[in-house]
Amino acid sequence: MTRVVSRYESRIERQIREAQERGEFDNLPGAGKPLPDRGELHDENWWIKEWIRRENLTGLAPASLQVRKEAEELMRTLARVSAESTVREIVAGLNERIVRARRGLLDGPPVVLRTFDVDEVVAAWRRERG
Repeated sequence: MTRVVSRYESRIERQIREAQERGEFDNLPGAGKPLPDRGELHDENWWIKEWIRRENLTGLAPASLQVRKEAEELMRTLARVSAESTVREIVAGLNERIVRARRGLLDGPPVVLRTFDVDEVVAAWRRERG
């Protein structure tokens, strides 16, 4: 005699099973692709940056976070610049804001960024321009 063991199926499990049977999980966007940011290392404030990006709050971010973002995107910003004097002005201005942020003179979480060596940045900018 074969004994059939019935398994309890919760309401949620039943809804998932029925949706699968109807094909509602077929062809979802991102199917077969890795999860975003999987295996990457993040700084301690990754969630703040992700929230700001996701909610498009770049103009509302505290000044110290804006300085961090500017520092991260410096070379991308400089790629659009055509004059060395402008590159030097941008880097000098960023360095000034970094110093102010390190001293706690800007709103937001603490900043532990190093200032940029202007000559090194200019040399990298030149290399990038080819």
